Amino acid sequence: GAAAPRAAARGTAPAAVADDAPAATLDLHVRVAARGVAAGLRADAGQVVAIIGPNGSGKSTLLLAVAGLLRTTPADAVTVRLGEQVLTDSAQGLAVAPQRRRVGWLSQRPLLFESMTVAQNVAFGPRARGLDRAEARSAADRVLAGLGIAELGNRSVTRLSGGQAQRVSLARALAGGPRVLLLDEPFAALDVATAQAARATLLAAHRAHPRTTLLVTHDVLDVAVLADRVIVLEGGRAIDDGPVAEVLTRPRSEFGARLAGLNVVFGRATAVTRPADATAEREAAVALGGPATAGDGPQPETAAGASPGPVVVGTAFGPLADRERAVAVFEPRAVAVHATLPEGSPRNALRVVVTALEPTGPLLRVHAEPADGPGPTLAADLTAASAAELALAPGARAWFVVKAAEVTIYAH
Repeated sequence: GAAAPRAAARGTAPAAVADDAPAATLDLHVRVAARGVAAGLRADAGQVVAIIGPNGSGKSTLLLAVAGLLRTTPADAVTVRLGEQVLTDSAQGLAVAPQRRRVGWLSQRPLLFESMTVAQNVAFGPRARGLDRAEARSAADRVLAGLGIAELGNRSVTRLSGGQAQRVSLARALAGGPRVLLLDEPFAALDVATAQAARATLLAAHRAHPRTTLLVTHDVLDVAVLADRVIVLEGGRAIDDGPVAEVLTRPRSEFGARLAGLNVVFGRATAVTRPADATAEREAAVALGGPATAGDGPQPETAAGASPGPVVVGTAFGPLADRERAVAVFEPRAVAVHATLPEGSPRNALRVVVTALEPTGPLLRVHAEPADGPGPTLAADLTAASAAELALAPGARAWFVVKAAEVTIYAH
């Protein structure tokens, strides 16, 4: 089930709202053939749901549907329900106008009106909802104060830094009293320090007044800090859905694993042990079946004792049967890199071809592909000195070795 919304987190912050519109449950179902999307979700009242996935997977389509900005044809099917209110029902020809949906949108570009001051920008939403000029300015002032940027009220938006502009954009999104907040890569255009500050501002605002929120992002920090739940989209369909801690530490999709910085191997479970003690750990192996095993299509069959690629051994988590689709997960830090096969026949020794190297903090992350069969890109972390000693470069061959105890295997 979903984790408790972040509204329950301790700590207080000034109210950054124009009114006390209650959070509401959001139910969304979208089928749009032209975009290849057939997905849906349910977000509990006040819950932050992160939506992740590769480009073109359907993330923006879901946000557009909630906002009432999605263009559809009679062949498409879209329903959006917020609490007891139906915002969209394409079968009934019902579509509440975007400006009447009480939906706030924050994207990576602030898109502020340059001819207006900060306060005038923030007052725009309340004015659109029918408040007079004085009421709208009062609402804007309350939101700016709640976000700790009251001193910017009379400033021209052309004189704002990137971080200030994004905070003002957030204030404008909140000032209209939205019941749903849509965050579309909200910090992608900011540097690391500014993004951290903006993320903290958003979290404080959410704790002060929880709103049902959909967060589209490629940043694991956004997910870890802001979200209660994560949905992974791929090819227009939801392929993983669960609490943040579960998806980040036990991802069942390649994209989720890459976001979390983990290695993930899809395939078929084999040699699953069944200990007499029900509480004992069970060992299993995953035979790599190539990229196709990550999808819903037919799975490759293999002869007894053979596999179409390398095998990864680890500890089985949860129910798992022989020949069942499975995924093995392990961290790059757990992978040792060798120029030749180490002595002692380690359980998990994969011969690989290096594809790329990139810095990650004080270490280098080595990306590689299995040399002996189909499989996903794997990663190992090591020092620059070790990489130089091993003469690692794209095209070089090496061995990735990981202890079975460092590998966790789940049904997929």
